[in-house]
Amino acid sequence: MTAPSDTAPTDAELLAASVRDGDRFTAVYDRHYADVHRYVAGRLGPQTADDVVAETFLAAFRGRAAFDPSRGSVRPWLFGIATNLIAQHRRAETRRYQALAQVGVDRDPDGHDDRVAASVSAERLQPSLARALAALSRKDRDVVLLKALAQLTHEEIADVLGIPYGTVGSRLNRARKKLRAALHTEGL
Repeated sequence: MTAPSDTAPTDAELLAASVRDGDRFTAVYDRHYADVHRYVAGRLGPQTADDVVAETFLAAFRGRAAFDPSRGSVRPWLFGIATNLIAQHRRAETRRYQALAQVGVDRDPDGHDDRVAASVSAERLQPSLARALAALSRKDRDVVLLKALAQLTHEEIADVLGIPYGTVGSRLNRARKKLRAALHTEGL
């Protein structure tokens, strides 16, 4: 008699189980929704993020039978779907960065005192950073924002974008140099 396992099922196991029982996909959604939403909201804003994340999980649900379990984690696959959907919203993203570069972000009047000092610095930096991000190529911006907003590893980014590991490093390095130079030019 085998003892029941105390370990939680892997993403791949959950996805495979969801092919037989669609309700099992809820666990995949619960595990990854917040991270995918944070990434998409950082790219397109909170209003658009809700729709894009819904589209992301709908596409994942529809394509779950085609997921290759040898890929391991479902996380890079989901970020790949989200990144492809973001590409469809690219103009909105660029307009958002251009608008942020001109006006900055709204202050949060209900924020804690501890966040005020950080917020002042962030508000001062926000328009410059938005301009610098808007000036990056799509490929470089995808790598930077997958790293910064989604906090993916180089391996995961390579998987998401379907590029070699070394290309991730070179794009990230190039983008960081451009961002530093742009912020330095503006005296930040």
